[in-house]
Amino acid sequence: MDRNQSPAAPAVEVQDLHKTYAGGVEAVRGIDFEVAAGEVFGLLGPNGAGKSTTIGMLTTTVVPTRGTARLVGFDLATEPLAARRRSAVVFQEPVVDRALPGRRNLEIHARLWGLRPAVARARSAEVAGRFGLDGLLDRPVATYSGGQRRRLEIARALVSSPRVLFLDEPTVGLDPRIRFELLDAIAGLRADDGMTIVLTTHYLDEAERLCDRVAIMHDGRIVALDRPRALLETLGPEIIEVRVERDADAVLRSLRAEGVAGEDAFTVGSTVTVPLHRTTAAAAVAVIAELGLHRAEVATRAPNLDDVYLRLTGGRLAA
Repeated sequence: MDRNQSPAAPAVEVQDLHKTYAGGVEAVRGIDFEVAAGEVFGLLGPNGAGKSTTIGMLTTTVVPTRGTARLVGFDLATEPLAARRRSAVVFQEPVVDRALPGRRNLEIHARLWGLRPAVARARSAEVAGRFGLDGLLDRPVATYSGGQRRRLEIARALVSSPRVLFLDEPTVGLDPRIRFELLDAIAGLRADDGMTIVLTTHYLDEAERLCDRVAIMHDGRIVALDRPRALLETLGPEIIEVRVERDADAVLRSLRAEGVAGEDAFTVGSTVTVPLHRTTAAAAVAVIAELGLHRAEVATRAPNLDDVYLRLTGGRLAA
């Protein structure tokens, strides 16, 4: 166990973390959260929400403007090397050498971490096998598909046996089948190793499938933090969407006056979204008809994390 960390200590601790870039751009505006050891924690939000800057600060590649962060008990400002030795990161941009075979990429990375040659070879083979790369290791990375390169990059990060793994948009740009396979492999890391994983994503299904908890980010701030299921439960079991031709805000006021919509109902463009807590979809549709909205398009469905984000911010996650 690390000298700075008790058995119950968080793997990641963030307090009042800020980052303002040159020109006054505030990418992160004072965030606070903790990640428990062995937890999969997601930073969820669209591009520009501050997710990647947060990962950059937690991996010491971006210097905070102010605030504190600790990784497995080590202060990132005063003990950055100790923190780095216990973590690994897979950034959005590829970092593997495309001219070299996959095996050489893994072994060079292992040697840079100080592993002896025999240990580096064994560890490289182990992580390659976990990600189904055995038959590809002697081929140049330039011949790999996008999904194969992504798996190699994650395997490369695991060579050092990190306590905390940071994944920045790990499946962006991959086709659905490869995304599914990669998500399955990522889920297995926590199951097999008890590894703490912090990932950023704007994919709703990814967050719901992988994460114990998610922090929803908007405009550099955390606007909600909880288990995905708990966040969804705030909207009730069902929502009704009403696409109208006239003023959506006026329709929402009418639905509130009739007792159909509560304070958590919201509008985006010409669509009114109403979580159904105390009434049924049939009763809501009847009220909509009574209001003379016969030409409105009405649909009911289960809520998702995009609805949570829309209610909090008015913008869609998949931006």
